[in-house]
Amino acid sequence: MEVPMALHFMILLIGFAYIVLFGGLSLLRREGLSARFAIEALIFTGLASGLVGLLGFKVHPVLFLFTLYLVTMRVRLLVDIGTLFARRGRFKPAERIYQFAAQVWPDQTCSFVIQVNYGTMLLQAGRLEEAITMLKSVTEKSDSGFLGVKYESAAHYNLAVAYMRQNKQAQAVREFNSVLDTWPSSEFAHQASTALERHQRKSTSDPENLDK
Repeated sequence: MEVPMALHFMILLIGFAYIVLFGGLSLLRREGLSARFAIEALIFTGLASGLVGLLGFKVHPVLFLFTLYLVTMRVRLLVDIGTLFARRGRFKPAERIYQFAAQVWPDQTCSFVIQVNYGTMLLQAGRLEEAITMLKSVTEKSDSGFLGVKYESAAHYNLAVAYMRQNKQAQAVREFNSVLDTWPSSEFAHQASTALERHQRKSTSDPENLDK
């Protein structure tokens, strides 16, 4: 029984360390603590620990950690797959994957992640009104405490691009400035700054080309 008991405590240690590590990363990303993530990880860790400690099952710690990651990060993994399809111009499968991700019980943070990537895909597909509606719904909830700075910046930036494509210059400028306010050192901020400089030069040379 010594080996199963040692494995039992190792599983518990790995599970709790996983929760602390990813919970800490969420705080660093300004995404807030996800109760659902913690509960799911605790339940899965408890089940695995119970199989080992009570029934004597041998679960490899690496396999446990890998499975725990797949279970708790399922939404983000699906979003990554959808984004991969979107970048290759395969918008239909990307859209289906985002829609599926929204149905596998995402927490509030992951719901924002889905919406930002979904909205970006709609922008890439030229569905501007749909993209604007979805991205605006994200930026309007930026004070919820669950929208990380990375995704808030991405939402503002892509919303600005959508407005630019509709020739709504004033709205685009506002969103580009929001990117600079949200995460000044990001790549989104660099691109927003470049876009604002380009807009300023164009406005100076052609004062009539302003959004009224």
